[in-house]
Amino acid sequence: MGTDPGFHRTVGTSTVDAWCEDCVTGLATRVEPGSVDVVVTSPPYNLGTRYKRYDDTLSRQEYIEWMGRWGEAVHGALAAGGSLFLNIGGKPTDPWGPFEVLMKLREYFELQNVIHWVKSIAIQKEDVGRYPGITGNVSVGHYKPINSPRYVNDCHEYIFHLTKSGDVPLDRLAVGVEYQDKSNISRWGGEGADRRCRGNTWFVPYRTIQSRDKQRPHPATFPVKIPQMCVRLHGLERTRCVADPFLGIGSSAIACVQLGVDFVGFETDADYCAQAQLAVDEALAARSPTSQ
Repeated sequence: MGTDPGFHRTVGTSTVDAWCEDCVTGLATRVEPGSVDVVVTSPPYNLGTRYKRYDDTLSRQEYIEWMGRWGEAVHGALAAGGSLFLNIGGKPTDPWGPFEVLMKLREYFELQNVIHWVKSIAIQKEDVGRYPGITGNVSVGHYKPINSPRYVNDCHEYIFHLTKSGDVPLDRLAVGVEYQDKSNISRWGGEGADRRCRGNTWFVPYRTIQSRDKQRPHPATFPVKIPQMCVRLHGLERTRCVADPFLGIGSSAIACVQLGVDFVGFETDADYCAQAQLAVDEALAARSPTSQ
């Protein structure tokens, strides 16, 4: 555990608090029970990722038990009508990991939605026919190629939407998309709004690093757009506080700065916590009227 206590920032009428400590302890001691409306997070996947300090090579039993302790702590902090959005992935040689975690968390939550975060997709022109805007084959996004005769490239991760009751209402149109066929507006759009539910496939590509000399500041972080979409889907007007038990370099904190909601995060690595602080300060500067 790092010795850095973390940081506190004010964002208009909301706050950002980050603590450089274990989330199981932090959620129990620093967060009022039932006070968090949304938890959006991406814990270590136990796939041997090279973090600066954390050992990502626990035995499967140790890892699942630890995820259970974390899940219990989140359950205590989460409001009755709250949402937990858990981003987690596996690898072709070990595909059961996300599902074993999910089964452990079933002790505390109901699985309400399964969202597929698509990081790369290929669309053949012949498959869409005379579709507006698509004039040829399309391949967009980024993935790590797999050199194996047994597996296809892994181009997606899971976002498990977990709740205490399984019946939490969502603001589906907050992350909706416009109708491609405008005749469907009157047919399916209710009052005529050009907006429909996006569904459970979200295409959000990673930002790439162009220079080989520039290293990633964190080996496994998610784009800021992911926590933004999760909070909006839960319902921004019903979200007072968001928590991320595995803060990393601050993607979820940045999202909350941009959305203007309270945030609390936990991160055991002092270096990552310091980078999150810098990222939050940059996001705050971008919000400032003097930066416009």
